[in-house]
Amino acid sequence: MYPPRSGNRQGKRQHSRRRRRRVWAWVNVALLLLITAALAYSFMDGKDPQGSAAPPAALVTSPSPEAAATAAVPTEAVPTEEAPGTEATATAEPAPEGTPEASPVPTETAAAATTATAAPTPSPAKQTEATNAPQATTGSSSGLVAGLPENTSGGTVKLSFAGDIIFSGKAGALLEQKGYDYSYSALDGMFKKDDLTVVNLETPITTRGVGAKNKQFVFKGPPKALDALKAAGVDAVNLANNHTLDQGEEGLLDTLKHLGERGIPHVGAGRNSQEAYAAQYFERNGIKIALLGVTRVMPVIEWKAEAGKPGLASVYDSAEALKAIAAAKQKADVVVVVVHWGRERMEQYDKTQQALGHSFIDAGADLVMGGHPHVLQGIEPYKGKWIAYSTGNFIFTRGSIPATWETAVFQAECSKQGQCALKLKPMDAELAQPVPMNEADGQLLLHRIQSISSGLIKVRNDGTVTQAVK
Repeated sequence: MYPPRSGNRQGKRQHSRRRRRRVWAWVNVALLLLITAALAYSFMDGKDPQGSAAPPAALVTSPSPEAAATAAVPTEAVPTEEAPGTEATATAEPAPEGTPEASPVPTETAAAATTATAAPTPSPAKQTEATNAPQATTGSSSGLVAGLPENTSGGTVKLSFAGDIIFSGKAGALLEQKGYDYSYSALDGMFKKDDLTVVNLETPITTRGVGAKNKQFVFKGPPKALDALKAAGVDAVNLANNHTLDQGEEGLLDTLKHLGERGIPHVGAGRNSQEAYAAQYFERNGIKIALLGVTRVMPVIEWKAEAGKPGLASVYDSAEALKAIAAAKQKADVVVVVVHWGRERMEQYDKTQQALGHSFIDAGADLVMGGHPHVLQGIEPYKGKWIAYSTGNFIFTRGSIPATWETAVFQAECSKQGQCALKLKPMDAELAQPVPMNEADGQLLLHRIQSISSGLIKVRNDGTVTQAVK
């Protein structure tokens, strides 16, 4: 005997409900698994790829501006450099093309974990998003607009800043053949027409030394290269970068010796921490200028200068640097900080750079000039001051990435009150020689600088940078 149809329908409905419940249960399980995986990936990917930790006692990049020392220590990483064919241990010429890497992050000692009062330590949540897109700040909250007012009194000084300089690999081979003055032959005496020119010397100057281990590119430059550099009008060099100790402490001490013999002041490195963090002072047109150099890119923490040890001025913990900036502002009218930071071959500056740049200005800097990415990055006005995040290459090898072939000389005109106008001179970074760009290419480059500056600036056809006031 067959069951009634109503019972049949009821059984089918119950079966259908059970089946729907099972389907929903599996859907929910799948969703939970996907959410868990996404959160795990986000957590791992959100960590500061430049090293929210500090460099290992063997390799490093950039944590947040202050107490990076408390973060976990990376095991080991080799910095991805933009291919300058090199002497010593490196043989490759073109840079490896792949995901741009930041240089490794050194491990800070417990003593270095002190933070500066001028810039509060970011919370862990902020540290994990350190390399996200930077905040678009116009500086209007301070009521100041970056630039040089028309009614400036007391005269001005003209400063020039250029990017990375090496004398190794194919660049070095060409300069040995053509002479080291070849690098400056297309500049028409540009650096002799200003009051102060500063470049980033991205190499030790020595005939000795032992090449650093666990580094993809290790540089060395001959002392005679400095003669042409000085003759071209370069007045000072920054040594706070990830190559100054490529030939060890011996190479660093030789570099200091050769610079001293030629009367070329340096910042950012020294025989001890006091010398490394010290400002150099220049008097021009009745205006006193203080110049400091710092780095947030070191292959190993041992490169950091200590009380009785040669090395670099590090800003993995920026307390000492901020103190030096504040002290310099007490003595000088214009304070300039040259900083090595950021990610190689990335045109967009990141939150770590931005937070650190802001802290420099908050401490007393009037102008911040960055380097290390090997490409030009954007410009930001902050509290009436300029931060140029990367000046790119200058006298360098010519790698395989077109963005590294373009650079600029950054020219600032500053008043006794510490206000600066900013202007760009577009250049082609040819092999071992910067050459002024033609008009069409120069305009394209200026427009690109404006476009990667988060809508914060306007760049006129003559290269003059103005703040985009909304």
